[in-house]
Amino acid sequence: MVYALNPSAEPATACTDISQVLTPDGVRVENGELDAHLTSLTNDDVLALYRDMVIVRRIDKEGFSLQRQGQLGLWAPCLGQEAAQIGTARALRDSDFVFPSYRETGVIYARGAEDRDYVGTWRGETNSTYDPYRINTATMQIIIGAQTLHAVGYAMGITADGADDVAVTYFGDGASSQGDVNEAMVFASSFKAPVVFVCQNNQWAISEPVRVQSEFPIAGRAPAFGIPSMRVDGNDVLACLAAMRWATEHARSGHGPAFIEAVTYRMGPHTTSDDPTRYREDAELETWRQRDPLDRVEKYLRAAGALTDDVAAEIAAEADRVGAAVREAALTMPNRAPLEVFDHAYATPHTGIEAERRAYAAYLAQFEGGAS
Repeated sequence: MVYALNPSAEPATACTDISQVLTPDGVRVENGELDAHLTSLTNDDVLALYRDMVIVRRIDKEGFSLQRQGQLGLWAPCLGQEAAQIGTARALRDSDFVFPSYRETGVIYARGAEDRDYVGTWRGETNSTYDPYRINTATMQIIIGAQTLHAVGYAMGITADGADDVAVTYFGDGASSQGDVNEAMVFASSFKAPVVFVCQNNQWAISEPVRVQSEFPIAGRAPAFGIPSMRVDGNDVLACLAAMRWATEHARSGHGPAFIEAVTYRMGPHTTSDDPTRYREDAELETWRQRDPLDRVEKYLRAAGALTDDVAAEIAAEADRVGAAVREAALTMPNRAPLEVFDHAYATPHTGIEAERRAYAAYLAQFEGGAS
């Protein structure tokens, strides 16, 4: 569903349809808004998207297990959101720049993350687990919504450079209530910045349901800022791919920002420090299990003859290899010296941080091993 910029249009409550290309049963349906952006898509392309999602789910499972085994300090699962992340990220150019939140494991995978890139920060060994300029993806942002402002600033720089790249920022339904997100949309609209806002509406902002965050569809907010938006099935990888193609085409052509609301579901906890059974009903979880983003693509590909048991086994084996490599990266990662936490905090050293370093060194000296 595309939300127009017409100020006299019906309120958002009248626009509750969610655009879809693949049903939960794996049936391809016609969609006037999205099909135009999928004309060149082959079954091999869909199979590649499926492979991506299987691997991302395996990485996510490994990260969760590593945290439970005490090898990571925290993990933010993306279980159930693979289609929203892979579909949108695979529509981007390598030269586009992405500003993710802490849950976008699938996005950084699609952008070219390496084995250690998934676990360095969560293990506490690196501040920025990968070089942002190696994969044109900013450090995964912990501060809720802050990355949207960074994306808009970068997009304004793209315009100043006369380039046709876009900036893309990801955030959740809870972040849509943050002032940063709304301020980012004000600036993006005012300066026609080539930025795409991707809201993964996974139904829960920690323990608060989206119906408390927003009485109306979140995509309906963007046109009030002068930003066209689309509301799609976030568990449909093809719909997400098409939506991002629509949005980037709009932004690249000089028309300014675009907004996507991908309606999906967080199948696991908010992070590994959360217990969703305290606030979420089993029946709700089961309903969303029937809309699993991987299952629908598998059904579609098997019906088309593009996914056989042998191919599925090959993909599963590849996913296991990647999972094992992520585990190995975590377990063999050298522990950095405690005082290195002050390194690179500022571009130029100054007396304040040196004083903090000395104080922390004195504190560590009280313990066996000191502050080596």
